Amino acid sequence: MATQQQELNAAIQLLREHQVRVTPQRQIILKYLVAHHNHPSVETLFHALEDELPNLSMATVYNTLNLFVDLGIVIALPNDKGGLRYDFYGRPHYHIICENCGKITDVFAPNIAAVEANLNHQTREQTHYLVTSNHVELHGICPECQRKLHIDPEQQGWTQPTK
Repeated sequence: MATQQQELNAAIQLLREHQVRVTPQRQIILKYLVAHHNHPSVETLFHALEDELPNLSMATVYNTLNLFVDLGIVIALPNDKGGLRYDFYGRPHYHIICENCGKITDVFAPNIAAVEANLNHQTREQTHYLVTSNHVELHGICPECQRKLHIDPEQQGWTQPTK
């Protein structure tokens, strides 16, 4: 398994291969995304980094994230409010999204590449589309919301709230 530093170095190398300047702003944004799995919005990322980079603008964060998405370093995940959240994709994984609170959690499965390849193949066979990308996500109720909603995961259903 690659370390965060190795993932950061690989992403920076990818920027260089595409003749993209590795500015301090791009490095710090990338470093944050590699180190955190909180799937931040532009605003979350901006506020997390504004003390470290006082001259950072929201436009710089937005443009940098779009560049990273275009290069395949980061993926954009739509949220339930119509905005986007961003995720570093250095290690293949899929997402589970809470239907109640919107929390997104990474799931690192050793066979995700095979699952995605199979989806691509099946899609191509059935539709004749040229698949250019895919993103596997599951939806459910996170443990915190299960407790708040009094859901017993063993029964896979609702229980009456205790008063």
